[in-house]
Amino acid sequence: MKILVIWRLLTVGGVNAGWRNRAIYFKKYGIETEFLYTTDHGGMHIMEDVAPVYLTKDKDTIVKIIQDNQYDAVIVVDTKDAFKWLQMANYNGPVIVEARTPELIKLTPHIQNFHGIEPVAIIVPSQYQKRLVSILIEGIPIEVIYNGIDPAYYYALNEEEIDYDAVPILPKDKKVIGWIGRLDKRKNWPMLVEIAKRVKQERDNIEFWVIGGAQSVQREEFATVQKEEGLTDIIKWFPVIPYQQMPHVYAKIRQSGGCTIATTKTESFGNTFVESMICGVPVVASRMMPVTEIVKDGETGKLFHGMNVNEAIKKLYFIIDQPEVQKEMSEAAIMHTLENFHIHRVAEKYVQFLLEIMQKETGRDGVVKVDD
Repeated sequence: MKILVIWRLLTVGGVNAGWRNRAIYFKKYGIETEFLYTTDHGGMHIMEDVAPVYLTKDKDTIVKIIQDNQYDAVIVVDTKDAFKWLQMANYNGPVIVEARTPELIKLTPHIQNFHGIEPVAIIVPSQYQKRLVSILIEGIPIEVIYNGIDPAYYYALNEEEIDYDAVPILPKDKKVIGWIGRLDKRKNWPMLVEIAKRVKQERDNIEFWVIGGAQSVQREEFATVQKEEGLTDIIKWFPVIPYQQMPHVYAKIRQSGGCTIATTKTESFGNTFVESMICGVPVVASRMMPVTEIVKDGETGKLFHGMNVNEAIKKLYFIIDQPEVQKEMSEAAIMHTLENFHIHRVAEKYVQFLLEIMQKETGRDGVVKVDD
């Protein structure tokens, strides 16, 4: 089977990280995955070593790619123009829609008009996202398939495996709290700033690492606020850390006795939560769906209500001030992630879904033997 995944944005984010893991696993089933993006936001290094990547905005080139490659199925991720391209290419195979944008107003344009294309199903990464999509769509099956993590690539490194010479450098006698993601309104970095300001007044043994944001829309605003608020000593910003290097970053956070924090206002899934936990790092985040589907409060991390800065700080202190609690949560986080988000578990569900679709659409036998 040969499939094409179309998405507008080639980012260093959860959608592409999830698809990287799927593409690697799909190969075991003889499923070849190719990717088509229109805009590069620094994510090429995530995908180029696992699958062919097309990067173009030219509609004629895109139509030719679709026509020439004879894909067995096409998966469209939040890209409204893709349906026009498929129609222009006279593509008549099964089309699956992935709805990943967690904000109703931004998601609507991508699933309100399929331009004559009839999707066979909509894939969402969480029960929360299923509820959101069901507001907009009727008559199309909606399937929940979580993002998966491959423990062959992401795992809790031993001390001997950690690259201590690579940035970020682990500080002495300080607990590290990691914040990973884009610098934009939804990820809500201003809340992190408020937390850091409070913590700086109360402690001198904590350092925040902001990972990512090199091409984010609010990167300059963040840099200005970080400097003007006098937080460059407590907030260390690392705009570009390669995806493959992140297990080393998580390992340093874990070794320091720290955790990660998410101040995001909304998510469709939350890949960084799974990445953090598989590496043995407890997570602090807001008590909302779909975070509650991923993080077990009191076991693999701590959840605070709303965007409450005071409560978030208390949850951080609860973990980092109790080494035994941090260690117990670390071990529980690893086990929880392996049991619920292992790539074998979630990608297997996607594979069987694809095989069933192909059988219905083409009459092919849906049984495929997996390679050893």
